[in-house]
Amino acid sequence: MDQSLGLARYWAQTDAISHSVAYVLVLMSVVSWFYILSKTWSSWRIRRSAAALDDFWQAPTLEVAIAGIKPFDSENVYSPLASQAADAAAIKPPAPGTPAASLNAASDPGELITRTLRREINRVSSRLESGLTLLASVGSTAPFVGLFGTVWGIYHALEAVSSSGTIQIDKVAGPVGEALIMTALGLVVAIPSVLAYNAFTRVNRITLAELDAFAHDLHAYLTTGSRVGK
Repeated sequence: MDQSLGLARYWAQTDAISHSVAYVLVLMSVVSWFYILSKTWSSWRIRRSAAALDDFWQAPTLEVAIAGIKPFDSENVYSPLASQAADAAAIKPPAPGTPAASLNAASDPGELITRTLRREINRVSSRLESGLTLLASVGSTAPFVGLFGTVWGIYHALEAVSSSGTIQIDKVAGPVGEALIMTALGLVVAIPSVLAYNAFTRVNRITLAELDAFAHDLHAYLTTGSRVGK
């Protein structure tokens, strides 16, 4: 109860800048937690769909394999890679002496499949990295935003005490201690963002490694008819 009264008194005594700092920290916390929860759900679904890659190569044909993995690939990470590569492999080069219908048809089949796989991997990589910059920014700046609020609050507390004409330790300790709540709030906002950033970076690294291996196997199958490392 005393702490609540102290915070309420500190909030009533602070100016618009201190209020703005608090609002910024609250906004940063809300946005970071939105990305943390949404990317946690997305990462869990991606890791669950990765277990279906082994069943992919047990299918009798590539078409059956793609159709079998789609229900498990709710985040569209692996199935678009296979379907786009299969479409690229189906493009037939023009007959000798006839013009190509498109630049893709004029390309070497192996190079076309490689380009398609690279494009899909870049697409997935961009999706996986979305939001990480924001989490890193919040984790690195929130403590300093809170520190600024603390410094500003201490400055006004000391200014108010000095204007009263009598400086006593009990008159200073209360306002200064209440101002430190801004630093604590900054740490509360920053720590979950930093931990989430590190966790998502590791999950993304594992996912991209698996995706790269899957693309390598697809390229080998579509160009030679056999899977590398089977």
